Amino acid sequence: MTNHDNQLKLCSKCILPETFPGIDFDNKGVCNFCRKNTRPVEAAAEEKTQYAQKFRDLLNAQILPGSSSRAYDLLMAYSGGKDSTYTMSLLKQKYDLRILALSFDNGFISDTALSNIKAVTDKLGIDHIFFKPKWELLKKSFSVARERELYSKKALERASTMCTTCIGLVKSICLKTAIEQEIPLIGYGWSPGQAPIQSAIMRTNPSLARMAQQSILNPLRAAVGEEISAYFLQEKHYADAEKFPYNVHPMAWEFYNEEMILDDIQRYGWKAPEDTDSNSTNCLLNAFANEIHMKRYGFHPYVWEIANMVRDGVMTREAGFKKIYSEQPAELLNIAKQKLTE
Repeated sequence: MTNHDNQLKLCSKCILPETFPGIDFDNKGVCNFCRKNTRPVEAAAEEKTQYAQKFRDLLNAQILPGSSSRAYDLLMAYSGGKDSTYTMSLLKQKYDLRILALSFDNGFISDTALSNIKAVTDKLGIDHIFFKPKWELLKKSFSVARERELYSKKALERASTMCTTCIGLVKSICLKTAIEQEIPLIGYGWSPGQAPIQSAIMRTNPSLARMAQQSILNPLRAAVGEEISAYFLQEKHYADAEKFPYNVHPMAWEFYNEEMILDDIQRYGWKAPEDTDSNSTNCLLNAFANEIHMKRYGFHPYVWEIANMVRDGVMTREAGFKKIYSEQPAELLNIAKQKLTE
Protein backbone atom coordinates (compact mmCIF):
# COMPACT_ATOMS: atom_id res chain seq x y z
CA MET A 1 0.00 0.00 0.00
CA THR A 2 1.30 3.44 -0.88
CA ASN A 3 -0.28 6.84 -0.64
CA HIS A 4 0.45 7.44 -4.33
CA ASP A 5 -1.05 4.19 -5.58
CA ASN A 6 -4.20 4.45 -3.48
CA GLN A 7 -4.59 8.23 -3.48
CA LEU A 8 -5.30 8.12 0.23
CA LYS A 9 -5.86 11.38 2.01
CA LEU A 10 -3.55 11.57 5.02
CA CYS A 11 -3.57 13.88 8.00
CA SER A 12 -1.25 16.80 7.32
CA LYS A 13 0.29 16.52 10.81
CA CYS A 14 0.42 12.80 11.52
CA ILE A 15 0.02 9.96 9.00
CA LEU A 16 -3.46 8.60 9.74
CA PRO A 17 -5.37 7.90 6.50
CA GLU A 18 -8.97 8.77 5.65
CA THR A 19 -9.80 5.05 5.99
CA PHE A 20 -8.99 4.98 9.72
CA PRO A 21 -12.11 4.42 11.88
CA GLY A 22 -13.69 7.60 13.25
CA ILE A 23 -11.35 10.03 11.49
CA ASP A 24 -12.27 13.43 10.07
CA PHE A 25 -10.23 16.37 8.78
CA ASP A 26 -10.54 20.12 9.19
CA ASN A 27 -10.03 22.58 6.32
CA LYS A 28 -6.26 22.43 6.89
CA GLY A 29 -6.18 18.66 6.54
CA VAL A 30 -5.55 18.06 10.25
CA CYS A 31 -7.28 14.99 11.70
CA ASN A 32 -9.51 15.05 14.78
CA PHE A 33 -6.98 12.97 16.74
CA CYS A 34 -4.30 15.62 16.23
CA ARG A 35 -6.76 18.40 17.02
CA LYS A 36 -7.49 16.76 20.38
CA ASN A 37 -3.77 16.46 21.13
CA THR A 38 -3.36 19.92 22.68
CA ARG A 39 -1.47 18.94 25.81
CA PRO A 40 1.66 21.08 26.39
CA VAL A 41 5.01 19.39 25.91
CA GLU A 42 6.00 20.40 29.42
CA ALA A 43 3.02 18.55 30.91
CA ALA A 44 3.92 15.36 29.07
CA ALA A 45 7.53 15.64 30.25
CA GLU A 46 6.39 16.15 33.84
CA GLU A 47 4.19 13.05 33.64
CA LYS A 48 7.15 11.02 32.44
CA THR A 49 9.17 12.25 35.40
CA GLN A 50 6.34 11.26 37.72
CA TYR A 51 6.15 7.74 36.28
CA ALA A 52 9.89 7.29 36.50
CA GLN A 53 9.68 8.12 40.19
CA LYS A 54 6.60 5.94 40.60
CA PHE A 55 8.59 2.99 39.26
CA ARG A 56 11.49 3.72 41.60
CA ASP A 57 9.07 3.93 44.52
CA LEU A 58 7.48 0.62 43.53
CA LEU A 59 10.86 -1.08 43.41
CA ASN A 60 12.02 0.36 46.70
CA ALA A 61 8.79 -0.28 48.61
CA GLN A 62 7.47 -3.56 47.21
CA ILE A 63 9.85 -5.33 44.84
CA LEU A 64 13.42 -5.10 46.07
CA PRO A 65 12.79 -5.66 49.81
CA GLY A 66 11.62 -9.23 49.15
CA SER A 67 14.18 -10.04 46.48
CA SER A 68 16.23 -12.37 48.68
CA SER A 69 13.37 -14.87 48.81
CA ARG A 70 12.93 -15.28 45.04
CA ALA A 71 15.04 -16.01 42.00
CA TYR A 72 13.81 -13.17 39.76
CA ASP A 73 12.41 -9.66 40.11
CA LEU A 74 11.03 -9.42 36.58
CA LEU A 75 9.92 -11.65 33.73
CA MET A 76 10.74 -10.02 30.39
CA ALA A 77 8.57 -10.72 27.36
CA TYR A 78 11.56 -10.87 25.03
CA SER A 79 10.93 -11.05 21.29
CA GLY A 80 14.52 -10.31 20.29
CA GLY A 81 13.36 -7.13 18.54
CA LYS A 82 14.94 -3.73 19.05
CA ASP A 83 12.40 -2.35 21.53
CA SER A 84 12.27 -5.38 23.81
CA THR A 85 16.07 -5.60 23.68
CA TYR A 86 16.51 -1.97 24.69
CA THR A 87 13.84 -2.24 27.39
CA MET A 88 15.46 -5.34 28.87
CA SER A 89 18.87 -3.68 28.88
CA LEU A 90 17.42 -0.69 30.78
CA LEU A 91 15.75 -2.91 33.35
CA LYS A 92 18.97 -4.85 33.85
CA GLN A 93 21.57 -2.08 33.66
CA LYS A 94 19.73 0.99 34.95
CA TYR A 95 17.41 -0.61 37.50
CA ASP A 96 19.60 -3.57 38.45
CA LEU A 97 16.76 -6.11 38.31
CA ARG A 98 17.20 -9.85 38.21
CA ILE A 99 15.51 -10.89 35.01
CA LEU A 100 14.18 -14.07 33.47
CA ALA A 101 13.63 -13.52 29.73
CA LEU A 102 10.87 -15.49 28.01
CA SER A 103 10.71 -15.70 24.23
CA PHE A 104 7.59 -16.99 22.50
CA ASP A 105 8.40 -18.99 19.37
CA ASN A 106 5.50 -18.48 16.98
CA GLY A 107 7.23 -20.41 14.19
CA PHE A 108 8.23 -17.23 12.37
CA ILE A 109 11.20 -15.85 14.32
CA SER A 110 13.88 -14.72 11.89
CA ASP A 111 17.29 -16.39 12.06
CA THR A 112 18.87 -13.04 12.91
CA ALA A 113 16.43 -12.54 15.78
CA LEU A 114 17.27 -16.00 17.13
CA SER A 115 20.96 -15.09 17.08
CA ASN A 116 20.17 -11.74 18.72
CA ILE A 117 18.24 -13.41 21.54
CA LYS A 118 21.18 -15.65 22.37
CA ALA A 119 23.79 -12.90 22.01
CA VAL A 120 21.93 -10.33 24.11
CA THR A 121 20.92 -12.64 26.95
CA ASP A 122 24.49 -13.94 27.10
CA LYS A 123 26.00 -10.45 27.07
CA LEU A 124 23.63 -9.15 29.74
CA GLY A 125 23.93 -12.29 31.86
CA ILE A 126 20.20 -12.99 31.81
CA ASP A 127 18.54 -16.38 32.23
CA HIS A 128 16.35 -17.21 29.26
CA ILE A 129 13.66 -19.69 28.24
CA PHE A 130 11.86 -20.36 24.97
CA PHE A 131 8.20 -21.34 24.86
CA LYS A 132 7.16 -23.04 21.63
CA PRO A 133 3.55 -24.22 21.28
CA LYS A 134 2.66 -27.07 18.95
CA TRP A 135 3.23 -25.89 15.40
CA GLU A 136 0.03 -27.42 14.01
CA LEU A 137 -2.04 -25.53 16.59
CA LEU A 138 -0.26 -22.26 15.84
CA LYS A 139 -0.61 -22.86 12.11
CA LYS A 140 -4.34 -23.49 12.51
CA SER A 141 -4.74 -20.33 14.63
CA PHE A 142 -2.92 -18.13 12.12
CA SER A 143 -4.71 -19.74 9.17
CA VAL A 144 -8.11 -18.98 10.68
CA ALA A 145 -6.98 -15.39 11.30
CA ARG A 146 -5.98 -15.23 7.65
CA GLU A 147 -9.45 -16.30 6.53
CA ARG A 148 -11.74 -14.31 8.83
CA GLU A 149 -11.98 -11.90 11.71
CA LEU A 150 -11.87 -13.16 15.29
CA TYR A 151 -11.73 -10.10 17.53
CA SER A 152 -13.47 -6.80 18.24
CA LYS A 153 -13.20 -3.93 15.79
CA LYS A 154 -11.68 -1.72 18.48
CA ALA A 155 -8.82 -4.17 19.07
CA LEU A 156 -8.10 -4.25 15.35
CA GLU A 157 -7.52 -0.52 15.12
CA ARG A 158 -4.13 -1.21 16.73
CA ALA A 159 -3.04 -4.66 15.53
CA SER A 160 -3.77 -7.27 12.89
CA THR A 161 -5.75 -10.42 13.66
CA MET A 162 -2.62 -12.56 13.47
CA CYS A 163 -0.66 -10.24 15.76
CA THR A 164 -3.57 -10.03 18.20
CA THR A 165 -3.61 -13.84 18.33
CA CYS A 166 0.14 -14.02 18.86
CA ILE A 167 0.43 -11.28 21.51
CA GLY A 168 -2.59 -12.71 23.31
CA LEU A 169 -0.71 -15.98 23.67
CA VAL A 170 2.48 -14.15 24.68
CA LYS A 171 0.71 -12.20 27.43
CA SER A 172 -1.03 -15.31 28.71
CA ILE A 173 2.13 -17.44 28.83
CA CYS A 174 4.01 -14.63 30.57
CA LEU A 175 1.26 -14.11 33.14
CA LYS A 176 1.03 -17.84 33.87
CA THR A 177 4.79 -18.07 34.27
CA ALA A 178 5.01 -15.02 36.53
CA ILE A 179 2.23 -16.31 38.79
CA GLU A 180 3.67 -19.82 38.99
CA GLN A 181 7.21 -18.57 39.63
CA GLU A 182 6.03 -15.76 41.94
CA ILE A 183 7.79 -13.10 39.86
CA PRO A 184 6.37 -9.67 40.82
CA LEU A 185 6.95 -7.80 37.53
CA ILE A 186 6.40 -8.50 33.83
CA GLY A 187 8.27 -6.22 31.44
CA TYR A 188 7.10 -5.36 27.93
CA GLY A 189 8.96 -3.44 25.24
CA TRP A 190 6.04 -1.36 24.04
CA SER A 191 7.02 1.73 22.11
CA PRO A 192 5.61 5.11 23.28
CA GLY A 193 3.01 4.91 20.52
CA GLN A 194 1.75 1.42 21.38
CA ALA A 195 0.41 2.01 24.86
CA PRO A 196 -0.37 5.14 26.90
CA ILE A 197 1.82 6.13 29.81
CA GLN A 198 -1.17 5.65 32.14
CA SER A 199 -0.79 1.89 31.63
CA ALA A 200 2.99 1.91 32.09
CA ILE A 201 2.84 0.59 35.68
CA MET A 202 -0.26 -1.46 36.30
CA ARG A 203 -1.01 -4.23 38.79
CA THR A 204 -2.98 -7.08 37.28
CA ASN A 205 -5.79 -8.73 39.21
CA PRO A 206 -7.89 -11.85 38.71
CA SER A 207 -11.06 -10.15 37.44
CA LEU A 208 -9.33 -7.92 34.88
CA ALA A 209 -7.03 -10.74 33.82
CA ARG A 210 -10.00 -13.04 33.28
CA MET A 211 -11.72 -10.47 31.06
CA ALA A 212 -8.57 -9.93 29.00
CA GLN A 213 -7.92 -13.65 28.68
CA GLN A 214 -11.49 -14.46 27.65
CA SER A 215 -11.47 -11.79 24.92
CA ILE A 216 -8.74 -13.78 23.15
CA LEU A 217 -9.43 -17.31 24.36
CA ASN A 218 -13.14 -17.52 23.54
CA PRO A 219 -12.82 -16.59 19.83
CA LEU A 220 -9.71 -18.76 19.46
CA ARG A 221 -11.30 -21.76 21.17
CA ALA A 222 -14.36 -21.48 18.93
CA ALA A 223 -12.09 -21.37 15.89
CA VAL A 224 -9.44 -24.00 16.64
CA GLY A 225 -10.80 -26.12 19.49
CA GLU A 226 -10.44 -26.73 23.21
CA GLU A 227 -6.73 -27.59 22.99
CA ILE A 228 -5.82 -23.88 22.86
CA SER A 229 -7.16 -23.43 26.41
CA ALA A 230 -4.01 -25.02 27.85
CA TYR A 231 -2.06 -21.86 26.99
CA PHE A 232 -4.32 -19.59 29.02
CA LEU A 233 -4.85 -19.15 32.75
CA GLN A 234 -6.63 -21.94 34.60
CA GLU A 235 -8.84 -21.54 37.66
CA LYS A 236 -5.91 -22.27 39.97
CA HIS A 237 -4.10 -19.20 38.64
CA TYR A 238 -7.00 -16.91 39.58
CA ALA A 239 -7.14 -18.19 43.16
CA ASP A 240 -4.47 -15.96 44.73
CA ALA A 241 -4.63 -12.27 43.84
CA GLU A 242 -1.42 -11.57 45.77
CA LYS A 243 0.58 -13.52 43.20
CA PHE A 244 -0.58 -11.37 40.30
CA PRO A 245 2.31 -9.22 39.00
CA TYR A 246 2.65 -5.63 37.86
CA ASN A 247 2.93 -5.04 34.11
CA VAL A 248 5.50 -2.39 33.21
CA HIS A 249 6.58 -0.84 29.92
CA PRO A 250 9.38 1.61 30.77
CA MET A 251 9.72 3.24 27.35
CA ALA A 252 6.56 5.18 28.17
CA TRP A 253 8.68 7.34 30.50
CA GLU A 254 12.24 6.71 29.30
CA PHE A 255 13.79 8.72 26.47
CA TYR A 256 12.91 7.14 23.13
CA ASN A 257 14.68 7.63 19.83
CA GLU A 258 14.82 4.81 17.31
CA GLU A 259 18.25 5.65 15.92
CA MET A 260 19.67 5.94 19.44
CA ILE A 261 18.17 2.57 20.37
CA LEU A 262 19.53 0.82 17.29
CA ASP A 263 22.96 2.23 18.00
CA ASP A 264 22.89 1.44 21.72
CA ILE A 265 21.86 -2.22 21.53
CA GLN A 266 24.68 -3.10 19.16
CA ARG A 267 26.98 -3.21 22.19
CA TYR A 268 25.06 -6.28 23.35
CA GLY A 269 25.66 -8.10 20.08
CA TRP A 270 22.31 -7.16 18.51
CA LYS A 271 22.24 -6.97 14.70
CA ALA A 272 19.49 -5.54 12.52
CA PRO A 273 17.75 -8.28 10.51
CA GLU A 274 17.52 -7.98 6.76
CA ASP A 275 14.66 -10.45 6.34
CA THR A 276 11.84 -8.61 8.17
CA ASP A 277 9.50 -5.77 7.20
CA SER A 278 9.84 -2.11 8.15
CA ASN A 279 7.71 -2.51 11.28
CA SER A 280 9.38 -5.56 12.79
CA THR A 281 12.90 -6.56 13.76
CA ASN A 282 12.13 -10.16 14.65
CA CYS A 283 9.05 -11.66 12.93
CA LEU A 284 8.68 -13.18 9.44
CA LEU A 285 4.88 -13.30 9.70
CA ASN A 286 4.38 -9.58 10.27
CA ALA A 287 4.44 -8.39 6.65
CA PHE A 288 1.82 -10.94 5.62
CA ALA A 289 -0.35 -10.14 8.64
CA ASN A 290 -0.16 -6.44 7.73
CA GLU A 291 -1.11 -7.11 4.11
CA ILE A 292 -4.21 -9.06 5.12
CA HIS A 293 -5.25 -6.31 7.52
CA MET A 294 -4.83 -3.59 4.89
CA LYS A 295 -6.91 -5.52 2.35
CA ARG A 296 -9.59 -6.24 4.94
CA TYR A 297 -9.85 -2.79 6.57
CA GLY A 298 -8.08 -0.33 4.30
CA PHE A 299 -5.48 0.88 6.79
CA HIS A 300 -2.16 -0.38 8.11
CA PRO A 301 -2.37 -2.02 11.56
CA TYR A 302 0.71 -0.09 12.78
CA VAL A 303 -0.55 3.31 11.64
CA TRP A 304 -2.12 4.23 15.00
CA GLU A 305 1.11 3.45 16.87
CA ILE A 306 3.30 5.33 14.40
CA ALA A 307 0.88 8.28 14.16
CA ASN A 308 1.00 8.62 17.96
CA MET A 309 4.80 8.73 17.85
CA VAL A 310 4.76 11.36 15.09
CA ARG A 311 2.14 13.39 16.98
CA ASP A 312 4.20 13.31 20.19
CA GLY A 313 7.45 14.24 18.46
CA VAL A 314 9.10 10.87 19.08
CA MET A 315 9.39 10.22 15.33
CA THR A 316 9.41 12.56 12.34
CA ARG A 317 6.46 12.50 9.97
CA GLU A 318 8.81 11.54 7.14
CA ALA A 319 10.13 8.52 9.06
CA GLY A 320 6.61 7.50 10.06
CA PHE A 321 5.39 7.79 6.48
CA LYS A 322 8.22 5.57 5.28
CA LYS A 323 7.44 2.88 7.86
CA ILE A 324 3.78 2.67 6.93
CA TYR A 325 3.51 3.51 3.25
CA SER A 326 6.68 1.96 1.75
CA GLU A 327 6.25 -1.11 -0.41
CA GLN A 328 7.39 -4.31 1.26
CA PRO A 329 9.45 -6.91 -0.65
CA ALA A 330 7.26 -9.67 -2.08
CA GLU A 331 9.53 -12.36 -0.65
CA LEU A 332 8.52 -11.34 2.87
CA LEU A 333 4.90 -12.12 2.03
CA ASN A 334 5.76 -15.38 0.32
CA ILE A 335 7.69 -16.76 3.31
CA ALA A 336 4.60 -16.70 5.50
CA LYS A 337 2.18 -17.80 2.77
CA GLN A 338 4.31 -20.83 1.98
CA LYS A 339 4.77 -21.90 5.58
CA LEU A 340 1.05 -21.62 6.35
CA THR A 341 0.13 -23.78 3.35
CA GLU A 342 2.78 -26.48 3.73
